[in-house]
Amino acid sequence: MTKETLSLTDELHAYVVANGSEPDDAVRDLIDETASVLPDQAGMQIAPEQAAFMTLLTRILGAKQAVEIGTFTGLSSIAIARGLADGGRLICLDVSDEFTSIARRYWARTGLAERIELRLGPAAESLAALPPEPHLDLAFIDADKTGYLRYWEELVPRMRPGGLILVDNVLRHGHIVDPDPADAGTVAMVEFNRRVLADPRVESVLLPLADGLTIARRL
Repeated sequence: MTKETLSLTDELHAYVVANGSEPDDAVRDLIDETASVLPDQAGMQIAPEQAAFMTLLTRILGAKQAVEIGTFTGLSSIAIARGLADGGRLICLDVSDEFTSIARRYWARTGLAERIELRLGPAAESLAALPPEPHLDLAFIDADKTGYLRYWEELVPRMRPGGLILVDNVLRHGHIVDPDPADAGTVAMVEFNRRVLADPRVESVLLPLADGLTIARRL
């Protein structure tokens, strides 16, 4: 018995995916298309077991108002939208028409297009334009790492008590513990993680899921 999270081999990872909520045909096709069409950027897509977790968490929360910062080709938005309560709405913020054109096709294919609104442009500006009062049930941050703190500060006041903020890539493929991080994204993430932990407005946990997922609950 170990007190540490188990490292996953490829075989064990496949077992984890197969014994959770396995991707359906649409999600498999989206994963395959992203890898084929965007091989250099495919690593930006969330892991399939993370998608299943996010759908379940969204359902448990009973979320109706959700925001996503960083949509890419749409897997995380599909995961969230599938978990929304009846009448729920997801606002997706991204800067790439190219990447999100793939997402839009899969939103239509999965019957989720009516639940999702895409807003193209700088995410910080789009967030600042949202109603300032606490109204969001769920938010997901998975975009440029140097912008995370700004997104956080725009989101936290808009989260209703008990609302959740999910933050991706908080482990930076293990480089988060490098004594002298080599890239600006990791440097920014070190500071972001420190700030979240010290933020009195939330309680949070950092999970070693995929590339690290922080879940913060608004107090």
